[in-house]
Amino acid sequence: MKKYAFGVDVGGTTCKIGLFETSGKLIEKWEIKTNTKNNGAAILPDVAASVEAKLAESGIGKDEVRGIGIGVPGPVGEDGVVSCCVNLGWREVDVVRELGTLTGFMVRVGNDANVAALGEMWQGGAKGSKNIVMVTLGTGVGGGVIVRGRIVPGFHGAGGEIGHLTVCADEKEACNCGRFGCLEQYASATGIVRVAKRYLDACDDASSLRDIDPEALTAKDVLDAAKQGDAVALELVEEVCEILGAALSNIACVVDPEIIVIGGGVSKAGEMLTDCIQKHFAAHAFSSCRNTKFALAGLGNDAGMYGGVQLLLEEE
Repeated sequence: MKKYAFGVDVGGTTCKIGLFETSGKLIEKWEIKTNTKNNGAAILPDVAASVEAKLAESGIGKDEVRGIGIGVPGPVGEDGVVSCCVNLGWREVDVVRELGTLTGFMVRVGNDANVAALGEMWQGGAKGSKNIVMVTLGTGVGGGVIVRGRIVPGFHGAGGEIGHLTVCADEKEACNCGRFGCLEQYASATGIVRVAKRYLDACDDASSLRDIDPEALTAKDVLDAAKQGDAVALELVEEVCEILGAALSNIACVVDPEIIVIGGGVSKAGEMLTDCIQKHFAAHAFSSCRNTKFALAGLGNDAGMYGGVQLLLEEE
């Protein structure tokens, strides 16, 4: 096996790039700006140029590099074609062909959440497991499903879109996807704030959250208040964790994971959050899945880069 590989995580603001040894060691990481002008036409050329510059700087020959594994924020077909990445301005982009032509390397591409799940399986919170569900709780809710060590991308490349499970059929406000009652509307960072504002508007219960300007309220404020014993915040966290735990119990009925990994910015709340989710998961789960393990993600924002390299290693 060749000694080196590049892992790339393309986001709407920056592209995170890592130079790795294929053993799993991260040698160096850096970021470049994601240029979304002209429908993102410069994104892949910019990545290619950055990789070429790093090779020259490091004195590494192209014949020593396994390739480039890349995660992107959108559905990816089995042929490596991205059908749409709204945050990047992309419509249909053949990432494998284009980046491969620009660099001369083998390229593998996947949805960013799925690729992050691969990273956690390889070197993170799920290391040693091969059947995994990963949930990322950030501005939205992302997810990745891995069965027998392989991503389950689905026919349309939309496998693992956990955030758009319908969890409340009576919801009147629309999700960003245009549907109603998606998990993302309750369990994301923005969703937690939304739930909190609704609660505070509907009741007069005393809470330290009322001391914060509603327009400045964050999910961290809610979670921190819960840790400090604020009764309203504790009730809010309980509600969110029950919604998420029940949703994950339904996913477990389909894929029966060995472990569920919780990542994203909201996961910084730590075991208070995972313990509460696991409690509600167990209350709703099918008996055979009730003892599924839960863990916090271990790679943070680097998971996508690690997962990109693991995409390449799958080809061995």
